[in-house]
Formats: sequence, C-alpha cells, structure tokens
Amino acid sequence: MEMGSTESAKALLRTVSCFAVILMMTGCVGRMVYYPDHVEYQTPENNNLSYEDVLFKSGDGTVLNGWFVPAAGQAMGTVIHFHGNAQNMSAHFSFVDWLPENGYNLFTFDYRGYGKSDGHPTRKGVYEDCVAAMNYIQTRTDIDQTKLFVLGQSLGAANAINLLGKNRLEGVQAIIADSSFFSYRSIVRDKIREIPIISFLNWPLSFLVIGNSESPGTVVDRISPVPIVFIHGTADEVIPVHHTKWLYENANPPKSIWIISEGRHMDALGKERNTYIKRLLAFFDNPAGGNNEK
Repeated sequence: MEMGSTESAKALLRTVSCFAVILMMTGCVGRMVYYPDHVEYQTPENNNLSYEDVLFKSGDGTVLNGWFVPAAGQAMGTVIHFHGNAQNMSAHFSFVDWLPENGYNLFTFDYRGYGKSDGHPTRKGVYEDCVAAMNYIQTRTDIDQTKLFVLGQSLGAANAINLLGKNRLEGVQAIIADSSFFSYRSIVRDKIREIPIISFLNWPLSFLVIGNSESPGTVVDRISPVPIVFIHGTADEVIPVHHTKWLYENANPPKSIWIISEGRHMDALGKERNTYIKRLLAFFDNPAGGNNEK
C-alpha cells in the first residue's frame, strides 16, 4: 500500500505540473509570441539615405510609425516591408537597406508596441496594423500604385500572407515570404515538442494554449493570381523549414520556393544576401516568370 501511495503521489505531481505548465502557457502565450523593444538601432541616415519619418493610424486609432525611403533615381516600384519579430524596424532595416540604391522605394513600419508605435502587440492588432500600412501606402500620390511589392520576414511574412490572402489589393505585383510559419498552432506545437516533460502532449496542448486565427496557412491558396516566392533555410532554428514547404504545397500558382541549404533564420537577406538580392531583383523585374527551384 505504501508503494502504491508513493506512485499515486508521483502521478498526481506529474498531473499538477502539467496543468501548471498549461496554465502558464495559456496566460503568457501573448508575451511568448511578441518581443518588441524601443531602442533605435539605426536609421536610413546611417546608410546615407534620405527618408521621411511617417505617422499613420491603424484601424482602431493606434498611432504607428514608419519610414518611407525613396529610391535613388527613377523608382521602378515600391516595396512594403513587414519586419520580423523582436526589437523593431530599426534593427531589421539592414535586411532591406539595399532596395533604394537598386531603384526601389522602401516603406517599412513598426507594429503596435514596437519602436515608436503606440499600443501593445496582439495578433489581431498586428494584422490590422499591416492592413493600415497598405492603406497608407496606397494614399501616396508620389509613387506608381501599379508597381507595389510586399516583402515579409518571419512574423511579418505570416502577416503578409494573411493580408494578401484576405484582401485583393490593387497594384500588388508580387509577395515574398521569407521564413514564415504555417500557422500559430503549428509553430506552438513545434515549440512544445522541445519541452521534454510535455512534448508528447504537443497536439492537445497546442489547441489549449493558442487559437489559429490570422494564420497564413488558412488563406495562402487565395493569393493567386499574385505571384508568391517562399524562402526558407533548412537549418532554421526558429521556424522549421517544413512550415514553408506546407505553405508552398497549399498555395496556387504562380508560386516559387527557394530553399537555402544549411541556411538559418532569415539568412536569405542576412548571411546569403549577395546571392538572394540578385535573385530578388531579377524576380521584381519579372514576377510572373519566377524560378520554381526547390
């Protein structure tokens, strides 16, 4: 009986521990998803680029901050950048600082709670901020509204896919999705698998701790006929490459997938930028003729 009581106590402790983890994850999942800060790491001026500091409002009135960086010389188009998670647009500017010198206007912005933007990040709020950014850029009379390109990275790529999947936006010639996840629930499932004590519960726990609204995988098939390029590294330690492979499989043509062998998170415009800047510039020139290389 004593041995049975000990085993029962251990089983109860394991159960209580699991529930404690569930409650912790459920209550903190918002803080686990977003990692903003308010440090100014750099501005376009550090790259000898002129720029316009922009304030615009999201759908609920939250004031957001962005930078409009004009192309050097005659603009061949305008790229709207949805930056990745953590820090803010000033930390992510180095991923897109090459665009103006190559003839493209650049508009990058901070989601609510990031950088100088007001508010606190939520899934719905960040999505609405992306909608507001596109609405803002479509009000500018100093750019060619028929030559817009959307470039999203990581969290920004997921939101870009969701935005273009839900809205038919005039003038958008193509979307580039770098290192996206397939859905909020699937990426949380992957993270739970990394926790030994509860890894075997990854499927049911993912349903308990997070919803699946605003997930790119549910709408990626609606982006067509706008061309889309998916980019991902096989050694991505943040978002496994299978997420992009799932997105590619669910998307309709025209679509392309560029897999970086041994590439890590967002390496295309980081460590491998010399190669992929050239590929992206060629893609901008001919979006409908994208390379379907895997």
